Amino acid sequence: MTDRDHARSLEDDTVGTIAVGGATVRRLGFGAMRVSGARNAQGVRDRDEAVRLYRRVYERGVNFIDVANIYGYGECEEILAEALYPYPADLLIGTKAGFEPGKIEPGKRSLPPLGRPEHIRAECDKSLRRLRLDHIDLYQVHVPDPDVPYEETVGAFVELQRAGKIRDIGISNVTLDHLATAQSLCEVVAVQNAYNVARRGSEPVLEACARQRIAFIPHSPNILGESPVGGVVRAVAEGRGVSVQQVAIAWLLGHSPVMVPIPGTANLAHADDNVDAAWLELSDTERARLDAAASD
Repeated sequence: MTDRDHARSLEDDTVGTIAVGGATVRRLGFGAMRVSGARNAQGVRDRDEAVRLYRRVYERGVNFIDVANIYGYGECEEILAEALYPYPADLLIGTKAGFEPGKIEPGKRSLPPLGRPEHIRAECDKSLRRLRLDHIDLYQVHVPDPDVPYEETVGAFVELQRAGKIRDIGISNVTLDHLATAQSLCEVVAVQNAYNVARRGSEPVLEACARQRIAFIPHSPNILGESPVGGVVRAVAEGRGVSVQQVAIAWLLGHSPVMVPIPGTANLAHADDNVDAAWLELSDTERARLDAAASD
């Protein structure tokens, strides 16, 4: 992509929009898990660079930013407020709770779930302070806790909604059963699961969201790993002269009209590259190659 491409904005309706509860957002968001680790040109961790990163994606037309209480021990929320508060009227901020904050233990792949209602209530108040908000537009159940009935965890979100601390409720890392349980208690406006061209285990959940016009937010949208599909993605990218990440994002955008990919990065150039995927249209032949590799 050229410098001119990097100046383009999603405001030209390149990717379309979708309703997420009380907001309407463009279908390419930004995942902030790595923001607090942003580094400057010298490779030194730099909070100012993180601020610039948030501002840059918004300037490019991204108006949905996904954060969480555990990302950077809450720093991603603090930096977002530093970068964009007072927030633009069209910006949707989604944050989450449901993990135990802290460091991941050696040998573990994630933090332990913690879905007790008192924990959810306390974390909501912390996020409100860090984000400088009086209510959170989109608050998401980050993960089911096997030690807490899911209806109790979701029920805490419903209580927060009734108290005016949150507007809309989303859920994450869920099955169809979790979705049904949550919907028996509240309106679910977004579902965030791991999903990409090489990782399609959540297809049934995506299909349910598509039928109901619920926004489906695929996290890890361009983390493909070593797989046959990843090899085909690389081949398509080389043939088009674009990055692997752009092909992965473009595939998602074309796969379903309820899809809202949230590629994340700690690097300004990578952020531009991800947004530029909005102008990449895969051919039917390229899509068929990718789908065939996924079914092998």
